[in-house]
Amino acid sequence: MNEKVILFTAGLAFIITVVLSPIFIPFLRRLKFGQSIREEGPKSHQKKSGTPTMGGLMILLSLSITTFVMSDLFFERTAQTYLLLFVTIGYGLLGFVDDFIKVVMKRNLGLTSKQKLAGQLLIALIFYFFFQHYSISTVVSIPGTDVSIDLGAAYILLIIFMLVGGSNAVNLTDGLDGLLAGTAAIAFGAYAVLAWNQGQYDIAIFNVAVVGAVLGFLVFNAHPAKVFMGDTGSLALGGAIVTVAILTKLEILLVIIGGVFVIETLSVIIQVISFKTTGKRVFRMSPLHHHYELIGWSEWRVVVTFWAVGLLFAILGIYIEVWV
Repeated sequence: MNEKVILFTAGLAFIITVVLSPIFIPFLRRLKFGQSIREEGPKSHQKKSGTPTMGGLMILLSLSITTFVMSDLFFERTAQTYLLLFVTIGYGLLGFVDDFIKVVMKRNLGLTSKQKLAGQLLIALIFYFFFQHYSISTVVSIPGTDVSIDLGAAYILLIIFMLVGGSNAVNLTDGLDGLLAGTAAIAFGAYAVLAWNQGQYDIAIFNVAVVGAVLGFLVFNAHPAKVFMGDTGSLALGGAIVTVAILTKLEILLVIIGGVFVIETLSVIIQVISFKTTGKRVFRMSPLHHHYELIGWSEWRVVVTFWAVGLLFAILGIYIEVWV
């Protein structure tokens, strides 16, 4: 396993997405799979109404093809590879159903919160079943320390919390052109470095495939976006990054590497609690990226700033794990 394999993996996933996009985007437009913009969102977003969504299908197809091709060429496909693809595709399909209800059935909120939660829980429980079958460690380590705790059977609670919470956190971040694609590429890139450092090359290859796929998608998703990934992409990426964190046994480090996702989620929680208890809003609008839009930042400035913050978090996470 060397740098050439990593570069080839990223390049293959990137090219597949870039080649697929000009085919998929007009197809999605013809099917009238256009995004409906919530009326309570920033007014500037109303012009995005009708932009094709469900672009996450291109990401899923690209990373799946790349992972299978590279695993056939350079290493033996492992149970971890299948677990990663299962959760990623599973959450992607859940997101697809949500998107389909929004754009085809014209129900702007998609699946109800209970339906979405049920789907997320089901996938998490199936993942845990196979997690147990392959006897993967239930020990959780505290980053930067020698402290570790074996959760035993209680590890299932951590898996459920991480998969449900993580997928929703990533989903919340998908609110501006290119925002999630860029921050996801950075987070998966960080975990690719850490998986490689552990010698878990199958996981490293998967991460690099995701990086290449989302960067290829970013070519068409950067402002002004020609396509949105929708919940098909955001839920899939959320499930994927959490599964990577679990399989590399760097669960808690996800709080740092995925710091942007955590902050976005906290902004929503703070906003809801503040409004329900005091009747006042802390932010102009949540998630946090909308707050900066409403105080006058351009969409591109918000996105680039969040990318920069995500990169700092990723570097910090790698530093803590490798050098501390």
